[in-house]
Amino acid sequence: MAFSIALAGKGGTGKTTLAGLLIKYMIARGKTPILAVDADSNFNLNEVLGVKVDDTLGKAREDMKKGVVPSGMTKDVFMSMRLEQSVIESGDYDLIVMGQPEGTGCYCAANTLLTNYLERLTDNYPYIVMDNEAGMEHISRLTTKNIDVLLIVSDPSRRGLQAAMRIHDLATHLNIGVKKSYLIVNQAKNGVPDDVLETVKENGLEFAGTVPEDDTVHQYDAAGRPTVSMPETSPAVEAAFGIFDKIIG
Repeated sequence: MAFSIALAGKGGTGKTTLAGLLIKYMIARGKTPILAVDADSNFNLNEVLGVKVDDTLGKAREDMKKGVVPSGMTKDVFMSMRLEQSVIESGDYDLIVMGQPEGTGCYCAANTLLTNYLERLTDNYPYIVMDNEAGMEHISRLTTKNIDVLLIVSDPSRRGLQAAMRIHDLATHLNIGVKKSYLIVNQAKNGVPDDVLETVKENGLEFAGTVPEDDTVHQYDAAGRPTVSMPETSPAVEAAFGIFDKIIG
């Protein structure tokens, strides 16, 4: 069974950047091959990784619902073909993008076929990294029902930390089998106050560490360069790798 790591957090916390750094870390530690899943409807993990997206599973699902299936081809063969076309191969990892959420109408048949083929796909990888929206619904829709590690990413603000704890509470109530949850505070300038950390601990969420605000991240982003290509000596990469060493090393 694949070792699965999912990331969640409210918008603007940098969780997608950390998802990319996690993939960078796993490649550096020989934990490959990896299936990277971008389950955020506003997907941009591909930009962090520096790969191009030509097709998404959401588009395949829409096409099947609209009847865009070639004559003489069954729907299950069509979805199998589109799933294979949606996989972006890139050396030590493959990326698949879920894409935009469904429109109106019933998607039951398309979702069932999609789930079946995703199950087959995930069985081919020893490691899975999933980048998700702030809510946990996308995790529950994926075929990987048992999440080994859930990384909840927050900024240092009290509001951000409260959102992180709400995500943790929601995850514990959804039937997705999270084995262990950790909090990572990203873009930190002065650490996290002790009283806030105590509240987080009382909430049952383990604090994994902080990743400092790093100008290198902003410079790469502004230049359109994939942040996974940042040097391991940059403060953000160094701190993230240290956290990942403790959690999955």
